Amino acid sequence: MTLSVQATFAATLVDEWARCGVTDAVVCPGSRSTPMAIALYRSSIRVRVVLDERVGSFVALGLARSTGRAVPVVTTSGTAAVELHPAVVEAHHGGVPLLAVTADRPPELHRVGAPQACEQQGLYGSALRWAHDPGVARKGARSTWRSLAARSVAESLAGPMGPGPVHLNLPFVEPLDGEPGELLAGRGSGAPWHRVEPPKMSPPPRVVEDLAGLAGRRGVVMAGYQPGCDRLTYAAAVSELAASLGWPLLADPTSGAREAATPTVIAAADTLLRSPDFAEKAAPEVIVRFGRPWASRVVSEWVAGTEAQHVLVDPFWGWADPGRTAASVVRCDPAALCTALVEAVAGNGETDAEWASLWRGCEAVAQEVIEEILAEEGRMSEPWIARELVRRLPPGSALVTSSSLPVREVEWFSTPRSDHPVVIANRGVNGIDGVVSTAVGVAASGVYERTVALVGDLAFLHDSGALMALPPDCPLTVVVVDNAGGGIFDFLPQAGVLDEVEFETLFRTPQRTDPLFLASAQGALAMEVTRPEGFAGALATCLDGAGDARRDRVMVCRVEPTAAAEVHRRIEEAVAEAVGIVIS
Repeated sequence: MTLSVQATFAATLVDEWARCGVTDAVVCPGSRSTPMAIALYRSSIRVRVVLDERVGSFVALGLARSTGRAVPVVTTSGTAAVELHPAVVEAHHGGVPLLAVTADRPPELHRVGAPQACEQQGLYGSALRWAHDPGVARKGARSTWRSLAARSVAESLAGPMGPGPVHLNLPFVEPLDGEPGELLAGRGSGAPWHRVEPPKMSPPPRVVEDLAGLAGRRGVVMAGYQPGCDRLTYAAAVSELAASLGWPLLADPTSGAREAATPTVIAAADTLLRSPDFAEKAAPEVIVRFGRPWASRVVSEWVAGTEAQHVLVDPFWGWADPGRTAASVVRCDPAALCTALVEAVAGNGETDAEWASLWRGCEAVAQEVIEEILAEEGRMSEPWIARELVRRLPPGSALVTSSSLPVREVEWFSTPRSDHPVVIANRGVNGIDGVVSTAVGVAASGVYERTVALVGDLAFLHDSGALMALPPDCPLTVVVVDNAGGGIFDFLPQAGVLDEVEFETLFRTPQRTDPLFLASAQGALAMEVTRPEGFAGALATCLDGAGDARRDRVMVCRVEPTAAAEVHRRIEEAVAEAVGIVIS
């Protein structure tokens, strides 16, 4: 092959990405992206080749979520670039550093009927942190190439809105093959061309003083997933703050703060707040909220319905306040604010023991009742599976949940534990699209000892092609809860106002494809579980990898279509009765 300016351009981008800390990339095969694919394959960056662009984009999203690093996903032109859109939107709202790198036809092939040519500039609209199209690579522009690569990573990681997606649209002309020439030298000692540090965003002293003055009042700390923050640092900080104030910590599982060792942690908030008596008794004077809201509508409506002074800690201007109740929005680093507040209230002794006791006592009662009801049921249900899965996953595991019913079951019914698995959910826009693919990316990152995905049957069918993208060296178990359709709709008003035929046809949508057979056809080791007593053994087989060299495993758990709604109702009634006795 002859020397090629395009090949040199692509190799320069890739070399600079590596200098900027990029360790993984996803390549979706196609002709027009040849220069980028070859450059990545020959580099030190680990390359995952995925046939389906939609799957590949979510694999890249899972890699980026796990590593915290920018991850490029490279496609050819045309509809291949369009396939990235769902993952780009999720990355935008979920704060994930994704690099969408789309090859394009050169300008002279646009709007003349050339194949695989469509308008790719502006393809992802406003769902981006930054976008750029440098045009066809020219030798005279080589001094800008390293800057372009470094800026794309910096924009995805350290922009004012926090981590998020970047779009590089790269036109290439034929011939597409060719050898790179000598690269323009980078910075000394392997440094990136541009090093951009995220702003520290220290909390203003006046804000710390004002918030410290709230100590001694009846308050709650709420914690959800916070993009752009170290998970362990963030979780430890909000836990310490709640303990210092003597306030309950309503920690959703994606926050990383649902640790059994934290005496103030509340995991059963959704169930507790369904009791009108408890919701009234537990009305706070102050709410300090970090990260994304809970998935629970009950919790969100309770927050909106209180007359509490609501403080939202929002480092990246995300305005995660759907109830529009936040009286104060504090734009600073969450962990730094927690540390400053702990120091400010240290030693003042202003805690309300009765307030803390109310929440802790009712949390303990709720957990006991949930355990008893699920044991009495004697059958598998969505709440039982979520609780058992979180309880049985080995330390160092990641649990990727679908953002429909599974994430809610984990949020509402799982118990705190000292070595709680990392819970990951695509709750930027709460879609079921790409959840198995995201789990593949999480598994491929190598960050966790085990990766398990918890999905419903519809989410699995929607994204079953992801199993083809799983590398043989990446352990992944997919637990499919087969409730014969969209079980989440049983909890929505549609179930009560439509006749059975309309509801089944339009919302529950039972499918004829059996997830067990489909998983087997994809080459996975698939097993069926129909009774609670078979769950632990099947999960152990999947996690240990016994009996088969293949690492992708699918557990199809058959549950009755109406089981979840029935169990939810029993738990809600029993907890309300038990808590009523405690608070009377």
